Amino acid sequence: MRFFRKSLVGLMLLFLSVGLLAYAGQMVGTALQERSDNGKRAPQKRERVFTVNVVLAEPQSIAPVLQAFGEIQSRRSLDLRMAKGGQVVMLSENFVEGGQVQAGEVLVQLRKSDAQSALLRADADVTDAIAEVVEAQRALELVTDELQAARDQGDLRQRALARQLDLKKRGVGTSAAVETAELAVSSVNQLVLTKRSGVDQVKARGAQAQTRLARAELAHADARRGVEDTALIAEFTGVLSGVSLVKGGLVSPNEKLGSLIDPKDLEVSVRISTEQYARLLDDDGRLITSPVKVFMAVSGADLSADAVLNRDSGSVGAGQTGRVVFAALKEPRGLMSGDFVTLNITEPMQNYVMNLPASAVNANNEVLLIGDDERLQSQVVQVVRRQGNDILVRARGIAGKKVVAELTPVLGAGIKVKPVRSDGANKVPEEPATVELSPERRARLIAAIEGNGYIPDDAKERIVKQLKMEKVPAKVVERIESRMGG
Repeated sequence: MRFFRKSLVGLMLLFLSVGLLAYAGQMVGTALQERSDNGKRAPQKRERVFTVNVVLAEPQSIAPVLQAFGEIQSRRSLDLRMAKGGQVVMLSENFVEGGQVQAGEVLVQLRKSDAQSALLRADADVTDAIAEVVEAQRALELVTDELQAARDQGDLRQRALARQLDLKKRGVGTSAAVETAELAVSSVNQLVLTKRSGVDQVKARGAQAQTRLARAELAHADARRGVEDTALIAEFTGVLSGVSLVKGGLVSPNEKLGSLIDPKDLEVSVRISTEQYARLLDDDGRLITSPVKVFMAVSGADLSADAVLNRDSGSVGAGQTGRVVFAALKEPRGLMSGDFVTLNITEPMQNYVMNLPASAVNANNEVLLIGDDERLQSQVVQVVRRQGNDILVRARGIAGKKVVAELTPVLGAGIKVKPVRSDGANKVPEEPATVELSPERRARLIAAIEGNGYIPDDAKERIVKQLKMEKVPAKVVERIESRMGG
């Protein structure tokens, strides 16, 4: 019994010792773990705040600008063709490619000896026809007088017959005398009929003479026109294009010798979509006379001109879409027919719209607004126009609020942000960058501008004046060197 009790006490002490050792090991391990984790303790997490650029949504009235591309063409052009064929005996000094001609100037002269001979023959035929008409008139006067004489003679014979009848009634005259008088009256009546027939024949002859004269005059007009057709005359003042003719060459009838173009009466033909065309119509469905700015980039400068929409095409065209509109140029200095230009067409005024960057609107036509607690709020807007990097929108409740200028995938409704104005408010405008040119570089740029034939003289003077300054705008230098390959 005693052995059994001591054995139980020993087992208890053994289990107690193992438990204490296990507890002590656990405490040591926990202490070591806490010690190793003291240097890696995570800081307290805080909400992330994004910095965003914002713009102020200000309602205003804006006239949208439609940008399109078109080709310049002349509203007044003429194909130079000869109505008759022949040999070229004279060419104008201005009858060359790009030659400046004046209205009424003789450009081409063909040999006209045959045409002049035909005109002289026509003159002779007209003279003969006139003489025949005059002769017919004199013959008509003569036969008319003869008819009157026959009628007067008939009156005398009638009075003689009446006298013989009276004498016979009184018993003085004889039947033979009465019969003789009656035969005389009958003869005179036959003569009157003959003279009347002669008058009708002479009148018919006069009508034929008048017809022959009319035909002769028509032939004379054709012959005179044939002489005039041997010369090609400029109908208006303009510039020649596509000229290919030499002196002494043979020209066929209706052969095209070139084109005459009026360089001062130009217009731009531009094709736009049906949606864009609908925005340029008034309440009556007619095209508005909207102002247009036309420009073309050239070396060192931009050629520009003002224009106005004046008409649209009558049909769409086979295999085409959209509409073709035309804008008449007011002062096309430096612009020529065939140039491909850019047009900025002013559309009708849009009221209560806000101009925002295109990056401020997502694919669902939503923008992000800055709330009172600087948290983002989503708002659906109506997109009115898209113009390059800007967009015109209209919506209720966003007037005067700050709109996020650039949307990113990390931004969304409920996110806290720090707004920064990006619309240029409270900023001092920067001066344009300038560069100092070396004498060799300055001379090379000036030579490139003066040697360019497409730049007007006034634009050349302005650019050369800028290049001669001590400090030249960097944009001007960069644009010139990019076009001259420097």
